[in-house]
Amino acid sequence: MGVDFGYRGERLGLPEQGPGSIARFGRRLAAIFIDWALCMLIAYGLLSGGKAQATSNWALVVFGVLSLLTVGTVGFTPGKRLLGLRVVAEGGGRISLPRVVLRTLLLMLVIPAVIWDRDGRGLHDRLARSVQVRI
Repeated sequence: MGVDFGYRGERLGLPEQGPGSIARFGRRLAAIFIDWALCMLIAYGLLSGGKAQATSNWALVVFGVLSLLTVGTVGFTPGKRLLGLRVVAEGGGRISLPRVVLRTLLLMLVIPAVIWDRDGRGLHDRLARSVQVRI
């Protein structure tokens, strides 16, 4: 009670606002919906009218591949790029491939993504020692 934790990202050495600050929940949520919609379209196109359940399963596979390839190389997915977000390592810089793999697998499980710390990072980001920032 009455404890001041500072602003989100202060413990990580990030600015309070502007480029490099922690991305807000609304932008992160919108980015993942954009990515999921893109993956659903790709999966539907691959199956050409398959069952809805099969499309969802394939969309999850496409989502995993998309996340691994894009976050592992340029640091953002198409949805994150459209909304001005990037995934970086805690100390700054590019996130390593093993940490991208861990982050993607945890994100695909969904539950770690909805458990947050006081900085607003999901458990998947915390365990992968990554953070989503504004660019």
